[in-house]
Amino acid sequence: MVSEYLKQNTANYHDAAEKLFNSEKIFNKTFTLEDYKKIIHTNYLMLLHSEDKIFTSLSEKYSEKLQLNERKKLSLIEKDLKSLSLNSQEVSHDLEFNNEHEALGAMYVIEGSTLGGNVIAKQLSKTEGFDEVTFNFFGCYQENTGPMWKNFKEVLDTEVREENYNEVLSGAKKLYSFLLNVN
Repeated sequence: MVSEYLKQNTANYHDAAEKLFNSEKIFNKTFTLEDYKKIIHTNYLMLLHSEDKIFTSLSEKYSEKLQLNERKKLSLIEKDLKSLSLNSQEVSHDLEFNNEHEALGAMYVIEGSTLGGNVIAKQLSKTEGFDEVTFNFFGCYQENTGPMWKNFKEVLDTEVREENYNEVLSGAKKLYSFLLNVN
């Protein structure tokens, strides 16, 4: 299954992202509003540079199976930017996906950030100093976070053949690398 292959082969990227964003501070309640602004700004840049490219790279069969219209997050994170008084930006980096499989790999990173983001939103909403924060991006699926992730993994595991696993992994690594080096 490609979802397990991705999980195993991107674990070091995932761990580096958690370290970059000081994730351990979220659970010991020392995460600050400045830490949160950093994580939102970086995820915004990731979405700004990748979301449209991912969605236009995917064939029609994925549009319905993945409910792509419900997975667009750039406008949601832009609301978070505004509420945090952060500036929006223009696309400033070249980030390309060579094919549909790379786009699916990049989408794996974004959907995973949503899954983790739901946990972050729940934890921070109980943390002092986050009373006024709206979690538009991290809370985008609300109670549907689990089912949306499950659907995404099922479509990947059903549609991607083993000979394409490395292309999917390549797309995930491209987006993780961008995320880790964008600042």
